[in-house]
Amino acid sequence: MDTTPQSIRPTMTRAPLSSRLITTGLVLAMPAVARLEAQSLPPMPGYAPATAAAQRQLEQAAIAGPVASRARAHSAALSKEPHVAGTPAQQRTADYVMAQMKAMGLDTELRSYAVWLPHATAVSVTILGSDPVALDLTEPPVAGDAATQLPQYLTVNGSSGAGVGEGEVVFVNFGLIEDYATLDSLGVSVEGKVVLARYGRSFRGIKAREAQKRGAVALLIYTDPLDDGFVTGDVYPEGPMRPLRGVQRGSVFNGTGDPLTPGYASTPGAPRLTPEQTALPRIPVVPISAANAQTILAAVRGTDIPRSWQGGMALRYHVGPGPVRLRVSVTTDAATNGTKQIHNTLGYLRGTEFPEQYVYIGAHRDSWGPGAADNISGTVSVLEAAHALTDLARKGQRPKRTIVFATWDAEEWGLMGSTEYVEDDSLRLQRGAVAYLNQDVSAQGSQFGGGGSPSMRAILRDVVKSVPDPKGRGSVYQAWRQTSGTRADSLEPTMGDPGGGSDFAGFYNHFGIPTADWGFGGPAGTYHSAYDTFAWMERFGDPEFLYHATAGRIGAAFALRLANAEVLPYDYAEFARTMRRYLAPVERGLAQKGWSSAPVGSLATAITTLERAAVAFAAARDTALAGTLSKAQRTAANAALLTVERSFARDRGLKSRPWYRTLIYASDVDNGYSSMVFPGVNEAIRYGTEAETQAEVADLVSRFEAAAKALDTARAALAGKR
Repeated sequence: MDTTPQSIRPTMTRAPLSSRLITTGLVLAMPAVARLEAQSLPPMPGYAPATAAAQRQLEQAAIAGPVASRARAHSAALSKEPHVAGTPAQQRTADYVMAQMKAMGLDTELRSYAVWLPHATAVSVTILGSDPVALDLTEPPVAGDAATQLPQYLTVNGSSGAGVGEGEVVFVNFGLIEDYATLDSLGVSVEGKVVLARYGRSFRGIKAREAQKRGAVALLIYTDPLDDGFVTGDVYPEGPMRPLRGVQRGSVFNGTGDPLTPGYASTPGAPRLTPEQTALPRIPVVPISAANAQTILAAVRGTDIPRSWQGGMALRYHVGPGPVRLRVSVTTDAATNGTKQIHNTLGYLRGTEFPEQYVYIGAHRDSWGPGAADNISGTVSVLEAAHALTDLARKGQRPKRTIVFATWDAEEWGLMGSTEYVEDDSLRLQRGAVAYLNQDVSAQGSQFGGGGSPSMRAILRDVVKSVPDPKGRGSVYQAWRQTSGTRADSLEPTMGDPGGGSDFAGFYNHFGIPTADWGFGGPAGTYHSAYDTFAWMERFGDPEFLYHATAGRIGAAFALRLANAEVLPYDYAEFARTMRRYLAPVERGLAQKGWSSAPVGSLATAITTLERAAVAFAAARDTALAGTLSKAQRTAANAALLTVERSFARDRGLKSRPWYRTLIYASDVDNGYSSMVFPGVNEAIRYGTEAETQAEVADLVSRFEAAAKALDTARAALAGKR
């Protein structure tokens, strides 16, 4: 996972179960849990009453399929060594996954692309003076953890500029735009300086962009112990948190896909930009440990920090500049081997009735180290879902739609593998993709969380009501309500928005294909480090690999629910009601500018139109499914349903980032981590004129109206009307 901050992942202490319970008790308890919960489950949207009962039984068989011991074996094999994209080790993970998929009987495809992926070949940070001191940038090995003894990828941020930057140090807190505004108020400039920033609060690529924009000659980024180190818990190997010598790697590319082929696939013969024509960083960007940051900060003086900038190390932080001076040097193989091959693996379980409609479930394989959590855990859960559903297929229970099990390469460098695939297969996806289910860090704890398109959330909630919680707290849904503090029966646990930052982006942010994701989190400080290992996972993250298997259970049932639905079960009433909650911030933004709030009224009306259409469609669907519905009626209704969410994807995209087409969610252009709702409208409020804002609102209104018309078309199809 490249752009989801560690701080937002669910946390909960673990309570290991015995191996006996993993292999016997959990599986034996599953049908009983499902029967108890099924008594209170509502009808299954998209299914006739008779087929709903059979579908629930089929899903229970799928839920029983994933096996913790097999998940453990997959994890051990795939995380035994660091496997950065573009390396032979990463090629070996593709070979492993392809072999597993072929053994399951899936039709397989290896989809490869040549992308711009320069690797670091040398890095140094030197404290200058009469007796220069070169900092040790490596992460020391841990006794008893074999993977930490292996050669590491150098501590350089992916897509860092090459060269040398030399200057006094300025500490810029998190390196946010507002932090630089504070520095301006203090009379501190970073021009010609080496900037030292903390990880967190924004994507590291935004930190690099803002430092370079202001004339910095190099950027160092460290994770403060206050955020995921000793301040929050015991550090590895005694605990799960980041040691002082631990380093967070990660890309600083503020784009999506191969930077040399923006918006189109990097296939042979495709036109390519030069690196100089892109927005790739030009300055060296190097991640360092908290121990090295402490050494530097101990020598920084100058301006005193604002109170809120103090971190967790035992010294008083100062802004600078200087008097300490640093030389930061990065060398890459850009001149000799900048373009590298990446490999996506695809396994197809062909549908029996609608083989040209596709349900995708995917995860990225690449990591910055061994990657047991990020993201071998996701890869394992996809493999376990595949095992469950291919077992059913061998027994004659094939899905109606094709299910595609995907593992992506080079996600950590800017969602490259999935983006190139989406751009390459754009026609097939726009025509027939039902949904994309994403698994990114699916198991590194016991606390469940989920998110995605509001149209998919009801399905996810319903599925996890039938999946047992490994710690014996009833279903995953019941445990989720408990750990999230959701007490009122009228409320549901909060779910996350698909703003960007993982492999769903190509499907959702680019094309408007509905998406969902889920996973189990807990205390973890090994993100993007050499310590994200199988040994760490076995000791702290998921010792019995129960949650790897459980994530796979959810994926198997979720994919099957979508693949077998007679009428696709999207919930656009919940979608519309979720959208209505976003009106108040738009109104406040307009008021702060002193602009007319009239556009909010038209947008509210359009959302209400969509909600009414969704409610009417749901009633018509349920009535039709209670009677006789021909294949032609189902086919026509489903074809219309596939266009509802795609209505919000604008061909020209956002003004700030044309690749981001959907007008519902995007990552914040000045943050990278946080989601921006109605990004066309809200970016116009932030950066544009009143006229531009009104035009964006009018465009969004027309898209809500188009989505409502698509639902009306689907309703008419159910009635046999054209």
